[in-house]
This record gives sequence, structure tokens and C-alpha cells, in this order.
Amino acid sequence: MLERPLSAIVQKTWRDAKESHDFISFSDIASFAKEYFKYIMVFISLGLLISIIYVATSDKIYSARTQILIEPKIPRNLQQQPAEINLSLDTAQVESQLAVLRSQKIARMVIDDLGLSTNPIFRNLHGPSFGERLARLWSGVANAVGISSRPGYVALAGWLDRALAPLHSNPDATPTTEAERQRFAVEIFDDGLDVQRVGVSYAIDITFQSLDPDLAARIANATADAFVREQVQTTTAVAGDRIAWLEKRMREVGEQMNRATKIAQEFRAKHDYSIDADETPIHGEGTLGDNTQQTTLEQLEVTADTYRKMYESLLATYTNSVDQQPYLIADARVITAATSPIVESQPRKKLVLAFGILAGLIAGIGFAIARRSLDRSVKRPQQIWVELGVPCLGELPRVGFRRAGFGRLDEALREPRSSFALSLKAAKAAMSLAASPQKLRSIGVISVSPGDGKSTVVSNLASLFGASSATVLVINADQKSALGAELLSSPEFDVPINESADPKDIAKKIRYVDGMSFYALKNVGDYPDEIPQCLEKIVKEAKSYDPVIVELPPFTAGADAFAACPQLDGIVIVAQWGETSLDQLADLYRMLKNTKSPVLGVLLTRVRFVSNGGYERLAAQASR
Repeated sequence: MLERPLSAIVQKTWRDAKESHDFISFSDIASFAKEYFKYIMVFISLGLLISIIYVATSDKIYSARTQILIEPKIPRNLQQQPAEINLSLDTAQVESQLAVLRSQKIARMVIDDLGLSTNPIFRNLHGPSFGERLARLWSGVANAVGISSRPGYVALAGWLDRALAPLHSNPDATPTTEAERQRFAVEIFDDGLDVQRVGVSYAIDITFQSLDPDLAARIANATADAFVREQVQTTTAVAGDRIAWLEKRMREVGEQMNRATKIAQEFRAKHDYSIDADETPIHGEGTLGDNTQQTTLEQLEVTADTYRKMYESLLATYTNSVDQQPYLIADARVITAATSPIVESQPRKKLVLAFGILAGLIAGIGFAIARRSLDRSVKRPQQIWVELGVPCLGELPRVGFRRAGFGRLDEALREPRSSFALSLKAAKAAMSLAASPQKLRSIGVISVSPGDGKSTVVSNLASLFGASSATVLVINADQKSALGAELLSSPEFDVPINESADPKDIAKKIRYVDGMSFYALKNVGDYPDEIPQCLEKIVKEAKSYDPVIVELPPFTAGADAFAACPQLDGIVIVAQWGETSLDQLADLYRMLKNTKSPVLGVLLTRVRFVSNGGYERLAAQASR
């Protein structure tokens, strides 16, 4: 905030503050990260811990891969052509082969070949249940600690198993009949099988996942062999059906050829060139004649010759099919056999751990944003600008309590180069500019509630004014403040001052505070309603003191003391970082404005994360 000139802070309007609040700067992000760093780290650690538990309690899954190549066949009518023939399979044909590989026919062939339905290692890959994970975690911790063999642990482990039994897998789901075992085996096979085409080539990757590396390799190779065998069986079955159809057709054509030849021979034996239509039985299926009344010898010979040629063609086709049947081969071949994997493919430890960290980071940031949105305490100068329209004079960091001296009350004198002292110097300069052009002689310091650091601000601010050769008077009007209880605790300060006291007698009661460079007056006003009259007398009589710093009672003490605020040249509101409610601060500021008190701004105390580092730089420049 103070990285800009201090005069700009005073002159900047409330509307400009609201408009600038819409933009998130890098300092806002840095302040947010510092403020909620612990919460975010807790969520990240929790996500990492859950990831480690997940990896430690998960089953190791191994993947074995084999590769086959699909080769297109050359049609029989193109095999004898000498020219180069470019054959290719389209996407639909390759996808059809992939569908065959994923079919239940291949699955049942592999299950029957390897006896997987009765293999106890062949289990589903869904992972252990929540109860099984808890049991494994408990067992792992017990083994690591070394208490797994103790009787007490054995009894506790038995009780834990019984308690977690409802969370385990359902035992009723175990198959009992052969059909159920086959069905479960097919489902497990489908879950573990993965078939993918390699790019746009004809190569196909067959990957199988199993809990046992040797079993994964055996199933992957068996799947490829079953696919090749299925290709041969299918081709053989088609060829057998074709041969059977050719045999049937040959018999039909042979019978028709014999009948046509017999009729032609009988017609030639009669030496007659025509016969009656009733004597011509060549009608119906396979008949080449027409329904004319006369049939010639030439027609009968042509019909017989046609059937003979048909029979010879079918005979040649049948002979070729029978000759080629022993040499039927599949359209696919194995080009890479699967081997037993050495390293498990799942769980992917690095990926799971990275995901756990990322999930924890996102959850932590979400929690921090939600917490910040619901938090109505004052933590940022921008809140004061936007909600109240009053400048934030500075942010005072937390200071450690010391047993020697007066603790935090003399921090600026003990550590003049500390961040607290430099920030307070910057706030002192901001007060002077905020009161300009009027002279800032009397300053009132007020807070919302006790314990907001009001006494620390008054004591250290007076010390800074006194260190610059000014005659400072501190008036303690809060009967329960730490300033009166610690710094002004000696008997010489313990003199009541009420509204009936003589001003000259009041001036005689002013005492110098050793080691603090200022004068003090304690117990001003026995009751809150006496404070305005007492302050008016003291300010008029103590003309030799400049400035006069008044510690006013907190807002929660009542509104009687607010009548004294208009008598002062400026009012500084002290708010504790992360504790003072923004709504209460707004009520206090509204009360001061109603009494027409000159509010200089708000000073944040005990700030854990300063919004920017401009205070130290401005304070160093102001002290030169």
C-alpha cells in the first residue's frame, strides 16, 4: 500500500479504492499464499499420505504384450497376373479383426486352453475393497513396528477382521456352477484384455493384465494363437461348406447331363428328326428346350453338350478346392511374442503420488479460498479501503514478548531497525500527512476491544516522537490497559484525576517515564463520562507538550468516552490482524464519524503476513 506516495493514499477516494480492488496484484497472491501456506501444506501432505496408502495397499498388476500382423490375401483370379498388385485393407476390415479378437469366442478358446476358470490366480483387477485395504494397512504397520507376533495384536487383528468383514467383497458372488465359472472367467478376461491397432498399420497390439506376470504372458500369447487358429478354422469351415455344395451341385448337373444324353441317343436311334412333345422330358429345372410341338436332334445335342460343359466346370472347381484345402493358412501371423514382465504396470507410483499432491494442492487452495471468503476479520489494507473508505496507516508485524524491560511497550527503542519499528515510523509519517494541513498536536488512539495492541502502539509511538527531541505527553484514559498496568505501575503515577480536579494540580501530576523519552499521566477520569472534561482541562494546561497522545477506552467499554474524540486533532483506530471483526470496526468508524471526530486512519497490529514490503523502505527514507 505504501509503495505509492503517502499523499496519494490520503487523496485517493473510496470509489477509486473499490475499483482498484477488482484487480488482483502479485502482492495479493503472495499475501494469500503466505497466510494460508500451512493449510495448503496440510492438504498436500494429506493427499500425499492417501496416495502412499493407496499404492501400499493396492495389488501389483503386470501387463504382457504380443503383436500380430494382418496380411491381405491375393484373390485367386489375380494370382497368375505378372503385374504388381497393390492390395490394402480398409479401416472397416481392420476393425472387424479387432472385434473378433475381443469376442467371447476367442475368450472361451483361451479359457479352455489354459484352464483359467479353475485357476485361483486368475482374479478380477478391480482392486481390494476398503476393508481389505484397512486390513493390509494395519498389518503393514504392525510388521513395521514389530508387534505382529504379540498375543494382544493377534486378538486385536481378529477383532478388526470381524469388524471389517462387512466392508470386504461379497462372498456370495463366488461362482459355484461350471456355467457361472465360465461367465466370470469371460468377464475377467474382458477386463484384462486390451486390443489396439498400431497407428494406421496392419499390426495389432494384444495386451493382457494379470496379477501374475507369467500368467499375463501366457494369456497374451494364447490369445494371439487362438486368433490365428480361429482364422484357420473359419477358413476351413468355409472351404468344407463350399466343397459340400459343389458335390451336391455336381450330382444334380450330372443327372441332368445323363438324361439329356440319353434322350439325344434315343432320338438318333429312331432315325427320326423330330419327336412328339409328350416324348420330350426336358422341361423344368435345367431344361434348355422350349414348349414347342417339335424338337430337333440338333437341339437335343446342344442341350446335352451344355450340361456336359457345366459338369466339367464344376468338376474342375471341385478338384481345385480339394487340392487347396490342406494348404489353408490364416490371414494373420504373430510377429512379437509376449514375455513375462519384470516391472508392474499398475499402480503407477509416480503418477499416483503426483496426482495426490495435485489433488491436495487444489483442495488446499479451495479450502483457503472458502475460509478467506467466510472470514470477516481484518487482514488486508484493501478491506479497510473498500469497506470503510478510510486509509490504512500501516501494518505492524508481531513482536516477541521479552521478560526484560517492558516487553512490547519499548520495542521501538530496543530494536530501532526492526520491521516493527520501521513500520511504525512509516505509520507516523502517514499520520502527519493525513492530518495536513492542520497541525497534529493531540492524537487519540482507540481500538474495538481490549487486547488489540492499543497500549503497544501508544507507548512505541510516543517513544518515536520523544526520540526526535519532542516533548511528548501520554494520557492514560483507559483504566484497564496494559500501559497503566505495566509501564505506569509505580505508585507515583497512581493518582486519580477526575473532572473536579484543578488544572494546575493536574499538571503537577505529570511524571516522566524513565527510559521511554516521554511524560505520562495516569487514571484520567474515574468514570468514562468524566474523560471529556478531564481531557479538555489537560490539553489546555499542558501547552508545553507536543504532541499529546491519548489512550482512549476501547469501543466495547461504552460510548461515553466518544465525547472526547472531537476535541483531539486526530484519531487513530487500532485493529488486530485476524481478530478484529470488520463489522465491529465499521461500527466504531461510523460512531466516530457521527461525533465528527477527525479519523486519520486504521493501524493494523500483530500482522502475521505483511501485504508488501514498502513500509520499511518508506520508514528508512523518512528517518534520514
